[in-house]
Amino acid sequence: MKFAELCAVRHGETEWNKRGILQGWLDVPINALGRSQAQDMAHTFASHGFAAIWSSPLVRARETAEIVAQQLQLAAPHLHEGLKERHFGAIQGIPKDELAELNPSQLEQILRRNPAAQFVDGESMDEFADRILNALQEIGASHPGQRVLVITHGWVLDVVIRHITGRARSAVLPEKPKNGECVWVLVHADGTIQAKDAPAAPNAHSAHSALSH
Repeated sequence: MKFAELCAVRHGETEWNKRGILQGWLDVPINALGRSQAQDMAHTFASHGFAAIWSSPLVRARETAEIVAQQLQLAAPHLHEGLKERHFGAIQGIPKDELAELNPSQLEQILRRNPAAQFVDGESMDEFADRILNALQEIGASHPGQRVLVITHGWVLDVVIRHITGRARSAVLPEKPKNGECVWVLVHADGTIQAKDAPAAPNAHSAHSALSH
């Protein structure tokens, strides 16, 4: 087998998720619901035969990955800088009500999850997408013939979904990936990344496909 199967999952919930604050590269831990969601992920994925877990180094993803790894009796998660959320620059950590006064047009773009939005001191759309896809290619190359769980972030899943469905990088998606939702992909030896149907998960809880919407 010359490809790896990767399941990319959005981390468990944080308090900032509840409040709608852009976290970006800021470290915010998962909350009680987020920990419960991580337990649900482990239960859902118990029969999927993952060989390893990779994670964004940001604490909300890392904590989620550590809970899943412990429950599945896998080695500690590998961390990859390329899996981090998009860097939103100067507006990271600003509550929506404040941003509505400071920069209402920017808030409108964020609420739409417009990937073409520009962020002062942040990453561009292409910088972000290139980083994510390169990370998935590197992880896939490290696990030929294996199935790997990847714990990452919401805007990251947007990049993956646009790529595997042939949408433009600037396309606004109709749905926002929820905490615990996942996207399955195949990463081939030549670096090609394509969609894969999720394997049957009879005991699925929160970890369902973001492509099902």
